[in-house]
Amino acid sequence: MCSLAHGLENGLITARIADASDIGVIEEAARTIRRGGVVAFPTETVYGLGASVADALAVAKIFEVKARPRIDPIIVHVASLELARLYGDFPSIAQSLMERFWPGPLTLIVPKKPSVPPIVTAGLDTVAIRIPSHPAALALIRASGCGIAAPSANPFGFVSPTEAQHVAEQLGDKLELILDGGPCAIGVESTILSLVSNPPCVLRSGGTTIEELESILGRLETAVGATKRPQAPGQLARHYATRTRLEIAEEGSDESRSDERLGLLSLLPPSLPHQYAALEVLSPLGDLREAAANLFGALHRLDRLALDRIIARPVREEGLGIAIMDRLRRCAANKT
Repeated sequence: MCSLAHGLENGLITARIADASDIGVIEEAARTIRRGGVVAFPTETVYGLGASVADALAVAKIFEVKARPRIDPIIVHVASLELARLYGDFPSIAQSLMERFWPGPLTLIVPKKPSVPPIVTAGLDTVAIRIPSHPAALALIRASGCGIAAPSANPFGFVSPTEAQHVAEQLGDKLELILDGGPCAIGVESTILSLVSNPPCVLRSGGTTIEELESILGRLETAVGATKRPQAPGQLARHYATRTRLEIAEEGSDESRSDERLGLLSLLPPSLPHQYAALEVLSPLGDLREAAANLFGALHRLDRLALDRIIARPVREEGLGIAIMDRLRRCAANKT
């Protein structure tokens, strides 16, 4: 099933949105990858903007489409351990992690091999690699016959896409093909773990929790703050921004101002819902996995409503709550 998306406030959507479960569509997308094109595709975390990892010119198109700084490295997505080893040197400590968490939302940073062009790694001698678990992503990688370099499929610095329509709204005038695999199950990006540090160090919180990693590796170092020279994606200060100003406020704080249209982003239903012009509840039962899956979609919906401000209430910082709060803090810091 294929459809044409129509209408953008700032331009015409030219991208075709196509059903990612259609084998013919996957083959078409793989041909685009092989000839040096760029395709938007679903993963279990967020939608990615992919090109052949071996084609430096194709990867350069990703940076152009996203307006992404060249100093920000890109994750290489593969469909097997054999393919992963073509691009990186994996230490022995990686074996237990790959067996437990791959396919899935864990990216490992390891020394890179010469087969990876410098543009993919932003000139670093390390590479970020993962095996996604979404069947469409795996099918596309296999059909393409190569690893796919892919950041999130959105303009750099803004809210990540978790539905094909999010990609169309943000980049639809710059792409030919968007594979529609439905809403992303996890909804926040992969956790990034550096294995070139001793001990290993978490550089970005995400879909694999720190508690899960520590159950195998023991106590981990974390370095998830902003940096001017990132060692991994998601470390620059500008990330996950809504165009509407977002502020983090505890329940009970003075959120309202006269004549303002406020939106509320809350884990649980609020006690006074009617004081808000728009409301997004991430999980009525307080489930952090459900909340993470709903986070970016909720931000996209609130951002469309011409609100004066979005108020986000914090969630408990455990499990996926750590990743949720990381995204909210970066969004709030952008003051757009």
